[in-house]
Amino acid sequence: MADDKNEYTEDESQDPVGGTLDVTDDDAELLELTPDQVMAQLEADLAEAQDAALRAKADAVNVQRRAEQEVDKARKFALERFISELLPVVDNMERALEAAGSDEAVRPIVEGVELTQKSLIDALQKHGVETVDPMGEPFDPQIAQAMSMVENPEVEPNTVIAVMQKGYQLNGRLVRPAMVMVSKAAD
Repeated sequence: MADDKNEYTEDESQDPVGGTLDVTDDDAELLELTPDQVMAQLEADLAEAQDAALRAKADAVNVQRRAEQEVDKARKFALERFISELLPVVDNMERALEAAGSDEAVRPIVEGVELTQKSLIDALQKHGVETVDPMGEPFDPQIAQAMSMVENPEVEPNTVIAVMQKGYQLNGRLVRPAMVMVSKAAD
């Protein structure tokens, strides 16, 4: 019966400790390889595993970077709606100052409106709001909206000759385009 323990079937091989092991097709292929071939196969498997690990790490870094960018963008532009609602207040203050003229009776009120307007504009600038005032510059449809075109031989065609309403940007993103008049060539 001692010889029975040393016999094995096609599907089993003898474990040195005395048990049996299942031999798969992959294992059978490895048993037929030379030690150098086994080492080469192991090195290839290791390189593949290292490559997969590097790719997984890069994917994780990319996901984290994108999440940080989204949070940063949300933080930067969270004020956009609020600021767009404050811009008509700035416009109305400018109109009030234009309408006041030079009447000395209302001079203290004008000074109060000027100080209030300056405080509001300073607060907006502190939070990344910039004025877009393209007066005298070539017309740029990315930051301005042309309300009309007027012949003006004194300036180059397609130049902003009047700003009817200033535009505003928040951290480089346009919140409201400037409304402008643009020069055109004589017909």
